[in-house]
This record gives sequence, structure tokens and C-alpha cells, in this order.
Amino acid sequence: MKIFTCPTCNGPLYFDNLTCACGTSVSFDPEAEAFEQLDVPCANREQIDCNWHAEAGPGTYCRACAMTEIVPDSLVTTNIPLWADTEAAKRWVLDNLGRWHWFRPEDPGTRPMFHMLGEYGENPAPMGHAQGVVTISVAEADPVIRTKRRQALGEPYRTMIGHMRHEIAHMLWWRLSLRDDFLDAFREMFGDERADYGQALQRHYQNGPPADWPQRYLSSYASAHPHEDWAETTAHLLHLTDITDSFVAAGFSSPNLPGGSWDPYAETDSERLIYIGASIAVGTNHLNRSMGLADLYPFLLAESTHRKLAFVHRWLRRGAQGL
Repeated sequence: MKIFTCPTCNGPLYFDNLTCACGTSVSFDPEAEAFEQLDVPCANREQIDCNWHAEAGPGTYCRACAMTEIVPDSLVTTNIPLWADTEAAKRWVLDNLGRWHWFRPEDPGTRPMFHMLGEYGENPAPMGHAQGVVTISVAEADPVIRTKRRQALGEPYRTMIGHMRHEIAHMLWWRLSLRDDFLDAFREMFGDERADYGQALQRHYQNGPPADWPQRYLSSYASAHPHEDWAETTAHLLHLTDITDSFVAAGFSSPNLPGGSWDPYAETDSERLIYIGASIAVGTNHLNRSMGLADLYPFLLAESTHRKLAFVHRWLRRGAQGL
């Protein structure tokens, strides 16, 4: 993620800021990729701290909030901060994808719609994608709940941004599958997604992943079905690209970077982007360990996963136009 500047004092602003240190109230314009002085705020600004500007004038929602069809029950007051954190993660990922022109005004294709569900019992709310609708449990924004589920599932990584990247990835596959030239290439790389999905997940949870999954997949869950392999790979491409973009924005240097003004989202060489992202992730893991923290990116990239990441990169860079 880039670091932005205040329209009044030119001081630094970060993506989630509502105000600058100079006192200026600001809103984010996702089309201009810049902050502006607060003029027409999103209708969700007061309730959930949405800092994007309204898309269609006073009293309307921003482009991101307008994609949410169902919100959790606001009478349950504990839902509000969880919903706020979930929407913040959604805005972050939509902006990531917007750098490749997805879901922006120049993208003629279908936008995702979101169902943000609260949890009111012991059973987790389902998360997933179906026909353009992304369903997310806002309870996962609670770090205690998320940690318990991560440990129960034996996962090395679980965040709201990670959930958004994974579930939106399913929607991206659905969009790309409308292209005549995508499905054959996808099946050659990932396998035939027409295999029964329910049966595949049942086998995965009963028998576990294949013994050689680290040599073939980015996560054990990716081995369950081609759809999950795609979603996990797409999420990881976004992880690595955004780690790299944030590294550059922070002014850090690396002998692997092409130059200080290099834009990872404009990179056309998939292998170079993946190599640089992975090298930065490994270096940041080393930094985290100096503070006794878990690795930022606790994954290893095998040769087969490099090929899959490059495949996803090529399609995401060109796929939003003309769908």
C-alpha cells in the first residue's frame, strides 16, 4: 500500500486515516488514489469510520460500502467495531485490485456484492462466494476468535485481509471464467474445477492433504480442490505484491529492487515480481524474529507454486478489461 500526502500540509497519510496530524479532516478518492479535504463523506463514516468519499453525492455510500448488501445487526452493539474492521479490510483489498483496474469505473464487468454476517451462537457463520456474492463473517475480526480458529485448523496465517483476498479471488475466477480463453488454461495449470466440490472438501477434512502438498501447493487447504488452489494462489499473489508495494512506499531499499520509483503493480514480468516479493518477505520474517514475533509471511514457495502465481498475475493484470 502506498503512503499518501495530506492535501493541506503535504504530511504523510496512511490508507485508513480520517484526519491528518495537522487537523485536516480527509477522505480518500479511490479513483484518484489520493486523499482530499473532507467534502462529501461516505454515509458510513460516522458509524464505521469509513474514510472514502461518497460516490453519488451527500448521503450516499462510497464505492466500497455500496457493494455491501447485508450488514450485521447493528442493535447488537458488539457487531459495529467488527463490521468496521471487516469493511476496512475490504477497502484495502479493493484498492489493491484497483491498481490492476478491477472494480473501478473503467472495469465494465460485474462488481462483487458482500454479505457481512454476524454470529449469534456457537456455530461459525459460513464464508464463501457464489455467483458474485462474497459472504464474510464479521466475527473473524475479533482477534481471539480468529486465533482460536487458526489454531483449531492448524493454519499459519489468518487475517481479515487474508479472508477478503481469498473470497474475492473466487469471485475473480467467476469473472474470468466468462472468457473463452481462460478455462482451458486454468484447467491445465490447476486441474478440472468441475470435480465435485463438496466431496473434495469432505475428503480433505477426513483424510487431510496429500503428503507431498508442500511441493505442489501454497497451503494444505489449496490441495482440496482446484477452486481453493486458485483462491489461495491469488490471495498469495496479492500478499506478495502488497508487501512489496508497502516496502517501496516506506522508502526501504533492497539490491533486488529495480529502482526507487518502481511500481510492483505496473510490473509485467511475473517472475521478477514474485522473486522480489518473496525476497522481501524472507527479509521481513528475519526482522519479526528480532522482536520475538511470528513470521510475517510463514510460507515456502515451491517451483510449481511459482508457476501458479505467475499464471494468476498474468490474468489479473489483463483480465478486468472487456469483461
